[in-house]
Amino acid sequence: MAWYNRGTAYADKGDTVRAIADCTEAICLKSDFSEAYVSRGTAYKRKGDHDRAIADFTEAIRLKPDDAEAWYSRGTAYGVKGDHDHAIADFNEAIRLKPDYAAAWYNRGVIYGKKGDTDRIIANYNEAIRLKPDYAEAYNNRGIVYGKKGDYDLAIADFTQAIRLNPDYVEAWSNRTKAYVMTGEYAKAKADRQMSEKLDKLKKQ
Repeated sequence: MAWYNRGTAYADKGDTVRAIADCTEAICLKSDFSEAYVSRGTAYKRKGDHDRAIADFTEAIRLKPDDAEAWYSRGTAYGVKGDHDHAIADFNEAIRLKPDYAAAWYNRGVIYGKKGDTDRIIANYNEAIRLKPDYAEAYNNRGIVYGKKGDYDLAIADFTQAIRLNPDYVEAWSNRTKAYVMTGEYAKAKADRQMSEKLDKLKKQ
């Protein structure tokens, strides 16, 4: 357990190399340590080694089939690889095991977005927001979908809420700029564009 605990601490600090090394040691000492496979898989995913991440998440699922986090984590790895059908299947299972898993609803919405399934995108973001009312990313992404549908007032409302929740959210400011342009509110668009550019410069400093 000590190796695993230190590995997760390294992971929290962004030190994926040491996190992987310590989780590997924990697995060597206890081969059925499903949580260590999830942690090591997460570290591999952060490194961009998605195949190894998927292998670790798969082993975690084999050892503990009711672990919603393992299913969710594998779904995110499949999503990054562009394997949308497997990603959705894994998010489905994560949600079945843990219906209040807001991140799984949100990420399933993201994948449906890549598949162009508008109704399911919005439905998943709606549920993510219901479960986690301060989910700024879900508001922003739902706003993008509304904008694509031409529902600019709804889009603006969602971008505004995302900004209220996270005032430094550059993408939300930029997206609201575009929505204001589409509604002919050019003064508001200009103000939002200036704020977006200001925040973007601060992020790059």
